[in-house]
Amino acid sequence: MKLLPVLVLAVLPFYCYAGSGCPLVSQVINQAIDPEVSENQYVENFRQFIPDEAAEGAIREAKQCFLQQSKKTLTNAQVMVDAIYNSVWCKAY
Repeated sequence: MKLLPVLVLAVLPFYCYAGSGCPLVSQVINQAIDPEVSENQYVENFRQFIPDEAAEGAIREAKQCFLQQSKKTLTNAQVMVDAIYNSVWCKAY
């Protein structure tokens, strides 16, 4: 569970940009959180952006981390994403 806050903090600037018109980043975030999207499906959806096997392994591990969370945790993650999109820091973008 410690991985989730690290990922969110690492990509906070991208969250802000996504809220103002970057559908690709929104898709990556939403599909990562979505328990209906399997690990294999997630990788295939973004295959063109995965440069090598090491990156694919990291992406699979991150998606698996989300798949292991409860529905409540995933709902809270989505609430957090929405809060970031609507934050004072993102309004400037």
